[in-house]
This record gives sequence, structure tokens and C-alpha cells, in this order.
Amino acid sequence: MSIQVTSVSKLYKEQKALDAISFLAKKGEIIGFLGPNGAGKSTMMKILTGFIKPNSGDVLVNEINVLQNPIEAQKTIGYLPEHNPLYAEMYVREYLQFRAQIFKVDNNQIESCIEKVGLTDEAHKRIYQLSKGYQQRVGIAAAILHNPSVLILDEPTTGLDPNQLVEIRKLIKELGKEKTVLLSTHIMQEVEAICDRVLIIKKGKILADQSLHVLQNSTQQVIIILFDKTILNNDFKVLPNVVSIQKEKESWILTFDAKEDMRPKLFDFAQEKGLKILELSAQHKSLEILFREITS
Repeated sequence: MSIQVTSVSKLYKEQKALDAISFLAKKGEIIGFLGPNGAGKSTMMKILTGFIKPNSGDVLVNEINVLQNPIEAQKTIGYLPEHNPLYAEMYVREYLQFRAQIFKVDNNQIESCIEKVGLTDEAHKRIYQLSKGYQQRVGIAAAILHNPSVLILDEPTTGLDPNQLVEIRKLIKELGKEKTVLLSTHIMQEVEAICDRVLIIKKGKILADQSLHVLQNSTQQVIIILFDKTILNNDFKVLPNVVSIQKEKESWILTFDAKEDMRPKLFDFAQEKGLKILELSAQHKSLEILFREITS
């Protein structure tokens, strides 16, 4: 395993930022690390990269104990923090040469990274002259400069325009073919587009660890329905295959686990109850719905 986290907890005075977290990640896997603000995502990433220590637990990256040998572990990790720490007055190539000296990387690797992240036409510019999207590319180039086998990316697409989003996602997807990538984001479509697996964290605990393939091929379907009259939660229990029943304002959100389309059953249900359906929409269970169920 490229990453092995076992029972990691972190306290900030009385606040428990992480509560006995455990997970594994293997080479060639892109994992989306999701959770509401303050859930503990950035704290976990800083522990993985050796910048802070947990109060308890173990962290191995490429079988190196990060807590005991942080420098050795960091040699195999590429890290892009949420706030990209660039020296804005430096030229792009100059900045990467500076970073290369730290990791004892030769100039051929610098030019390879510049080309890989699409910075060839911008490498002669100062970093402050670049758009937000190109600055993110500089940060990713710096993260992969020493050819790490593990990439930790904290909100890598924050502030990018739609075209830049597509390009950076494509780059991350390409890097994930040969590396382990753990990325945090608030954009569900991003996870669905590039990730193999999702970890959802809330209040320092992992509440879901699921393959995107399994989620996308799930038989669960979600139907949102609005009736013309008031109805009670218990009334729906006569319906087959109901997994969950939620109310959002005046509409009902019903989750079914069934291969058949459940809309005809709801039409029959409404007729029997003397109800008129004012609105109805159906979809397969998405990552966004799963996230809302778990974190709300």
C-alpha cells in the first residue's frame, strides 16, 4: 500500500479534529477526500505530509513511517497545499530550479515537468503575471518535480474558470495512472469525473469509503416528489423497496433500492391516497446525494 493510516487522532486543545481515522490507498488510485468545512481534511493531509504530528495513531507512506522519518517520507510525496505557496516575484523556471535544488533534481526533469503541466509558453514569465490556473500548474509542477509516487492535493482547482478546471482535471487524471493521488475538493462533479474512490469525513470521522464504480452502478434511485396535500412520513411505508424517506421544504425525497422504475408505484400510491402530483423528478443515487445524506 502507498498510504496506510491507522487510528489517527488529532486534538487542538479541547477540539478533536481527527477521531481514530483509518484508511488505505494503493498505487494508481485517485481518491477524493470530501467533507464539510472543518471536517478535518486539511489536518489529515498535513499529517500525511509530515508537517504536523497526530496525538495518536500511525501513518505509513510507501512503507516509511512518517512520524519517525518525515524527511525520508517527504522525498516520496508531492504536496500542493490549499494556499499555493509560490514566490510571486520569481520567474516560473527560476522557481522550479530553486525547488529542484532542494530535491537534487537535474534540469532535464524541470523541463519535463514544465512540458507535462502545460507551462512551456509561460515559463519565461514571473509567477505574479500568470493567471490563477497557470499558478496552480506551477504548484503542481513543483509537487511532481522529484517524481513522487504519492500526490497530496488540497483543493487543487479552487478559483479556476471552467476551461482551466477541465485542463487541471485532465492533468490530475493522467498523473493518477502512475501515482497514488489523494485530493480534497468541494466539487462533487470533479470527484465523479476523475476519482476511483471517495472518502467522506465529518467531525473528524470517516463516514463513507466507497468505490465510484460501485456508486455509479448502484440500483438505488432517488425520487423527489411534491403533492398537493399534506402527507405523513409513515404513509410511504406501504411502498416496496424504500431505503430512506426525507422531507425538504414541501417536497419528499424518497430513496428506493430496486431495478424497476419506481415512478409507476408512486403514481398508483398518489391515486389511492387521493393526491395530485405537482412535481416529480427521478435520478440514480449520485455522489452529491450520498454526501448530503451523510453530512447533513
